[in-house]
Amino acid sequence: MRVTVNTIQKFKDNNEKFSVLTAYDYSTAKYIDEAGIDVILIGDSLAMTALGYETTHSIGTAEMTIFTKAVAKGANRAMVVTDMPFMSYHADIASAVRNCGEMIKCGANAVKIEGYSEHILDVVKRLVESGIPVVAHLGFTPQFLNTLGGYKIQGKTKEAAEEILRQAKDLQKAGAFALVLEMVPEESAKYITENLKIPTISCGAGRYCDSQVLVCDDVFGKFDGFKPKFARKYGDMKSFIIDCAKKFDADVKNGTFPSEDEVF
Repeated sequence: MRVTVNTIQKFKDNNEKFSVLTAYDYSTAKYIDEAGIDVILIGDSLAMTALGYETTHSIGTAEMTIFTKAVAKGANRAMVVTDMPFMSYHADIASAVRNCGEMIKCGANAVKIEGYSEHILDVVKRLVESGIPVVAHLGFTPQFLNTLGGYKIQGKTKEAAEEILRQAKDLQKAGAFALVLEMVPEESAKYITENLKIPTISCGAGRYCDSQVLVCDDVFGKFDGFKPKFARKYGDMKSFIIDCAKKFDADVKNGTFPSEDEVF
């Protein structure tokens, strides 16, 4: 049975944890769906891990639709959430609804948008009114990297935590059904989580959120360009891929591939 916004809220209400992992292609989505991951996020992190860009700013809506279609085809149970790329929901409400609606047409079950402002609150409200579920995102917001002045932990003081909670409650009231907290101190995230009705998803925000999210390339050990402190490596796909490629290269060059069984 497909995980829905109701399922996610029940996890929170029943004090049950749920898992979120990124995926960018059909086969990865299929495998992690089979593994039992509850939510698959097509993160704009793919700008760096899959496309080789330096930041998330470089990816656009057209590219995200391609990845959304692929992931949606592979996910049968997990909720599919598309990260809305930089400047895809900032200009005006009409274009925001149109761009987010494209992701739903491509197979996403919800969208994620970063930040807080009166405009974003209006966008969230209009999206929900239009039948598009929204995951909000506070704390460190990568799309605001330049205005934040770098990769800095957010919510380190009591006052800063209170401000994030205030923003979170506004987003909750606007209709967001979940909230990502990124690079927020554990105690601050715990306080915010305990004072919200909607579930929180930790991205480097400690153990007390309702869920945890990681980038699949970090989990699989595939991407080594940058490893956040909060990421855990469960495999070593980089070494596996290099090893397989070396073996293929050697077999081609020494003439042992293809074999008699591998030709027509």
